[in-house]
Amino acid sequence: MNEKADKEFVKDICAQGTDFSQWYIDVVRKAELADYAPVRGCMVIRPYGFAIWENLQRALDDRIKASGHENAYFPLLIPESLLAKEAEHVEGFSPQVAWVTRGGDEDLEERLALRPTSEAIICSMYAKWIRSWRDLPVLINQWANVIRWEKVTRLFLRTTEFLWQEGHTAHRTEREAEEETLRVLDLYADFLHDVMAIPAFKGVKTEREKFAGAVRTYAVEALMPDGRALQAGTTHHLGQHFARVFDITYLEEDNQLHYVWQTSWGVSTRLMGGLIMVHGDDAGLKIPPRLAPIQAVVVPITFEKSKAEVGAAARELTTALQAAGVRVKLDDRDEYKPGWKFNEWELRGVPLRLELGPRDLAAGAVTAVRRDNRVKQQVPLAQVPAWVRAELEAIQRDMLAAATAYRDAHTRVATSRDDFYLLFQGRPGFVRAPWCGDGVCEDRIAEETGATIRFLPLATEAAAGEQCVGCEERAREWAYFAKAY
Repeated sequence: MNEKADKEFVKDICAQGTDFSQWYIDVVRKAELADYAPVRGCMVIRPYGFAIWENLQRALDDRIKASGHENAYFPLLIPESLLAKEAEHVEGFSPQVAWVTRGGDEDLEERLALRPTSEAIICSMYAKWIRSWRDLPVLINQWANVIRWEKVTRLFLRTTEFLWQEGHTAHRTEREAEEETLRVLDLYADFLHDVMAIPAFKGVKTEREKFAGAVRTYAVEALMPDGRALQAGTTHHLGQHFARVFDITYLEEDNQLHYVWQTSWGVSTRLMGGLIMVHGDDAGLKIPPRLAPIQAVVVPITFEKSKAEVGAAARELTTALQAAGVRVKLDDRDEYKPGWKFNEWELRGVPLRLELGPRDLAAGAVTAVRRDNRVKQQVPLAQVPAWVRAELEAIQRDMLAAATAYRDAHTRVATSRDDFYLLFQGRPGFVRAPWCGDGVCEDRIAEETGATIRFLPLATEAAAGEQCVGCEERAREWAYFAKAY
């Protein structure tokens, strides 16, 4: 790479405070996470971005399987007659559905939808597979792509095609279905907390915000540094709506036919967008160690006289770290200067950088630099593997603590209409406020402030004696509002 290209690569990305949206695009593209595809609204996930997604997927998949679910795969193409069976469901997705009308040189007799979600195709199969109470529960998950014809797109956060997992379960009783919905909600919140270092609120959606065809929708909601909320995952109690439409019945022990109770739930590649925004800074990414494809990078600082000795020590250190279970990379490229490498690995969010030069070698140590707080310290060479493992856990904890402190500092309370509307002249984060429970009022607040009810607390919090911040009538409960992605 020539000198001009070097400067182009390491030049500053747009500052978050100047233009957060441009900062986000700069980071995604300069860190080589994804790029725009030739198809409108679609993206190409590049190897480094896909490596992060694979780690995320693997960690979540392990949890899904540990909770008793199995993976399967269902077709991308859904016959129109199946999709149209559940009227509320198809109406909710109709504006986003893409259709296949020709196959080869022939017009199709029936249009085929590119799946916007898989309830229809999966329910048609459950109707075939489920016969007896002995067949229940059915606990199936799939990792797949989805097509939704979005008008406004943004890399990872909202694209025409995206990757996700979607769980679809069937149960004997309503209680079992509700327990499943809440169990997966907890699974998502714990995954965000423990693996992604992202704190999230859990709650239930309002009737206006719930999934089309669901009885209830629950969500995990995270807060981004620009004050907007991100719906990070949803779980849906589907009741018996789809079971009745698709005739999914089973013979109970009393020899009576019953409809099953169902759930569905999912998270998508928008989690990648949340990861970038929650932890990133003006230098680029910060990746929590449990997700990082490269947890530590070894950068030898060489001069002609000491090149062989330093290089050998760097290789030995890399081998020792690999043996200790650390995902480590040795960056011994001669064509780049150390400063350029430092910028590159900071941009890519590698949690730890280990610098090894002739002075370090003479002192029997390495210079370790944390990406999250840039703290630099000397670590004796013999102690590096154990120290790195412990430090990676410390970085994981500290990143979660920083994100939690930000969220908590930007979760406000408004008890009057004036205070509420004043807060939403900006981007205050989450605002806890009393609400009357009326959907018309909810819509008016959204139209006038740009803020929506992101969730209602799982345990209903009565707002006795309070006035609704939207209409100033008697409030029924407390709700959490935010502007959102």
